[in-house]
Amino acid sequence: MKLKSLLAASLFLVAPFAIKAQTVQISASEADAKIIVDGQILGTGNAKIKVPKNSCVNVKVQKSGFLRYEQTFCNKKGMAEPPKKQFFDMKKDDAEEASIKTDQANIDFSIEINKSQDVSEVWKRANQIVTDYFDAIEVADKETSYLRTSWSIQSFQQNTIRTRLIIKLSKSEPLTYKVKLVSEYSGAPLTSVKADEQFHDWDRVLRKYQNVISDFTTRLGNQ
Repeated sequence: MKLKSLLAASLFLVAPFAIKAQTVQISASEADAKIIVDGQILGTGNAKIKVPKNSCVNVKVQKSGFLRYEQTFCNKKGMAEPPKKQFFDMKKDDAEEASIKTDQANIDFSIEINKSQDVSEVWKRANQIVTDYFDAIEVADKETSYLRTSWSIQSFQQNTIRTRLIIKLSKSEPLTYKVKLVSEYSGAPLTSVKADEQFHDWDRVLRKYQNVISDFTTRLGNQ
């Protein structure tokens, strides 16, 4: 009888602390933000997720033009219980705010030079346009008409953008240059400018470079 009483008492003490599945109500400040649970889209704006016992669940909240949010909820012994509710106050993506979507990124643009301009003067003006936008020129070879700026890098909350300009001779008659505005992103903050393998072509350019191509066309082009 005494043994039964002890067993019943131990079950009473253990039962309240037994791990069971938990439910978390996920909500976002953006009603159309995607809520992705373990790689699967569960809903938009609001979703109720289950965190099975002895498991973890990964939640991502995403919307174009906004910062990405990610959190893992675990329901395991020795770990804090998942909250009943989790709200994501989404902020604008500062990299997108500082840039524009364009078809001028990472493409060679041919600019036929105005015939009234002297070749030496054209090269001088080209250098002037470049230095209006970029602090450092990495290569400038007048003989081959090739110029490349150093990378200009800017870090954001969740991204790093690097930009450079490349000018090269396309043909001598009529005198035509190819101008390319290279714009790349890493998808992470504080990426080293030398980490080439982490950067990818970006279909956007930072606003401070949005007029580079048009400046070349206006100031050097055959219009």
